[in-house]
Amino acid sequence: MPSDVKDRKLAPEGKTKIEWSDRRMPVLALIRERFERDRPLEGQRISACLHVTTETANLGRTLKAGGAEVAVCASNPLSTSDEAAASLAEDYGVAVFAVRGASRELYYRHINQALDLEPTITMDDGADLVTTAHTERRELLEHIRGGTEETTTGVIRLRAMADKGDLRYPIIAVNDARTKHLFDNRYGTGQSTVDGILRATNLLFAGSTVVVAGYGWCGRGFAMRARGMGAHVIVTEVDPVRALEAQLDGYRVMTMAEAAPLGDLFVTLTGDIHVIRGENFESMKDGAVVANSGHFNVEIDLDALGEMATSRRVVRPNVEEYELPDGRHIYVLAEGRLVNLAAAEGHPATVMDMSFANQALAAAYLSAKSDALEKLVYAVPREIDDEVAGLKLDALGIKIDVLTKEQVEYLASWHVGT
Repeated sequence: MPSDVKDRKLAPEGKTKIEWSDRRMPVLALIRERFERDRPLEGQRISACLHVTTETANLGRTLKAGGAEVAVCASNPLSTSDEAAASLAEDYGVAVFAVRGASRELYYRHINQALDLEPTITMDDGADLVTTAHTERRELLEHIRGGTEETTTGVIRLRAMADKGDLRYPIIAVNDARTKHLFDNRYGTGQSTVDGILRATNLLFAGSTVVVAGYGWCGRGFAMRARGMGAHVIVTEVDPVRALEAQLDGYRVMTMAEAAPLGDLFVTLTGDIHVIRGENFESMKDGAVVANSGHFNVEIDLDALGEMATSRRVVRPNVEEYELPDGRHIYVLAEGRLVNLAAAEGHPATVMDMSFANQALAAAYLSAKSDALEKLVYAVPREIDDEVAGLKLDALGIKIDVLTKEQVEYLASWHVGT
């Protein structure tokens, strides 16, 4: 298959790591067995713009087992595992266009190469592939039956497109599945963000003050892990309900302006732009560390910080020091990109198992039923969400109760009171 990867000689190392992840993705493995038998994606062409990791490789294998022709490109310039990309291309016959450290030009060239497959289904993580198809490759739109979106940021962009009438095919918001955001966003992002920060810095969380910008599922997952490691956690929010929830969960809640002089470590997880701005850098203490675990590298205003700085240098892998005119130093991790993927390996395979099970089943759903859908953003069908949860429980050897006939009838009635 045509591919653009760093070095195909990395394939043996990648294959070993893909197999390691596969052992921790039993739900996706069960779906792959079913796909090999039923071939629900026969004749489909799937272009997927995702973080090219070992877990993603197992999703690619599953889609191919279902009968699809698959092309994969990276959804972030720093999130690619070069060895996983090499193995996916060399050992599993999937077209891969992903190189860690890609320039912006190469990043979008890879997206266009994935679109050259002329997909009937798209998979996205951040909506860069979908927006490229809608702007630069509009000739492809009439053939695309539907798509899926993996992350909060992408869903926000796609709903904006749908609201303006610009979305040209239906999209299933995999991110909104309960078996995705309740686990992937909370437990996956929580653990992998800590992992990335520690690999980059070797900082001690215990006793430090950690400022968490955003208390969505990703933010609350990271806040929970930081507190569990002994940090004093401050939460900043713009949503009054989430801010109140953070307060009642036991965190200090304040504005970023109030938190800026207090924090030792700042982590943004909002999906919005310029959450940390120039005026915040001006009041940070010497040695403050700033990282982002939201999808795009826009949450930290690095242009403002660069204009303020008198010098910059890389002091550790994935750590850049900015020196300010008054002698203070601020440290930015992973160029402001996803620290959990740029400085570590991303989410554990155990949680990606459910996320990618949703992706695979949503693709099969679109293959069968996209003609009945409007050009809107849809929730994952409840039966898919429940099936993924049930398969995961089975894999863990956990049994749960089943409603009795009497209980079902009670829940469906209104006659019985006190």
